[in-house]
Amino acid sequence: MAPGEQILIVESDPDIADLIGRQSLQPLGYKVTVVGDAASALKRAVQTPPDLVLANLNLPGLSGKDLIAALTSHGVRSPLIVIAEKGQETDAIQAFRLGASDVIFWPVRDAQVVSIVERSLRQTQEARERHKLDGQLKAANEEQQRRLRDLTTILSTVKAVVSITDQRVLFDRILESALQLAEADICWLLLRDERTNAYLLRAQRNLPEAWAKKMNQSVDDGISSLVALSGESLAMNGSSLEKFKIAALGKSVGVIPIKIQNEVIGLLIVIRKKDREMTRDTQVLLEAMADYASISLVNARLFRALAQTAENARANEKQRYATLESVRATVQGELQAASYPLNLVLTEMPGALNAEQKKALESVRAALSRMSRSSEKTVVPKK
Repeated sequence: MAPGEQILIVESDPDIADLIGRQSLQPLGYKVTVVGDAASALKRAVQTPPDLVLANLNLPGLSGKDLIAALTSHGVRSPLIVIAEKGQETDAIQAFRLGASDVIFWPVRDAQVVSIVERSLRQTQEARERHKLDGQLKAANEEQQRRLRDLTTILSTVKAVVSITDQRVLFDRILESALQLAEADICWLLLRDERTNAYLLRAQRNLPEAWAKKMNQSVDDGISSLVALSGESLAMNGSSLEKFKIAALGKSVGVIPIKIQNEVIGLLIVIRKKDREMTRDTQVLLEAMADYASISLVNARLFRALAQTAENARANEKQRYATLESVRATVQGELQAASYPLNLVLTEMPGALNAEQKKALESVRAALSRMSRSSEKTVVPKK
């Protein structure tokens, strides 16, 4: 084992303490402390837990078994080797049941002491390594689970962007995702008004009432305007945040610009109440959320443009229908005006017609009739 490990010997017999501590362990580089009773051992072990405890079962006052129970109750997890005399096998077994890791039966040679101590320390070191490895595996698993949750959240947002047409519902979904990804407590969305260029509050989650009531109004948090100018994400926490108005909401903030190409059209703000730095990985995830918000805004613009184009087309179509109806009415009127005198002449009331004149006029009337029917067929029903 590596020298320098702390060993506490609890032994009232100075000869036993000298053989184990000074003669056997100190020459190997172990740092040995000797106390003569269980109460002193308990106090020292609680203050500075040793790497190993060796305690005699036959201590004055509290016994070695009592010491084991006391150390356990105080949360001291150092391995403990009991020192017992020949014939105390039953007491040694009871000590094992209480948590002892090994036993030294006195009298013993120094080589045996070293072997038992090193074995116990080696087992302890292996247990620590296993515990460390378990911790690393647990941390890796938790990180994997977190990344899986983040990926699931992002995929859910992607689906929302392409399937939700109500922009207010979509913004709420984006803010909900941002809260999860940033492990934040508060978030809100500012969008630039195209007419005034001011950034107005369009959606929020968990804002205090005094802030939330400013919906569709400009919100001065003291920091968003800086990001609007720079176009770069900004994360702040701790004392550097205290001079800004936004510090009233929390101790850690991330502000992410929402851009179309290089133009900042909005801002995504997340707040943590605890002073915990926004990591670069978190900023990247929030920037992905901002990109989805940008996509939804572009889609909304395209939808409005298409809707306006369709409306203009409908208006033009209505105008064309109106023009056609006006032309039809005019043609019908002119045809009726021309047909009346023609019909009158054909009655021969004004005077008799010869066969050739009557045939010519009949041809004209037939042509006018065909024109009238044709104009009626060209009329498109009004919508």
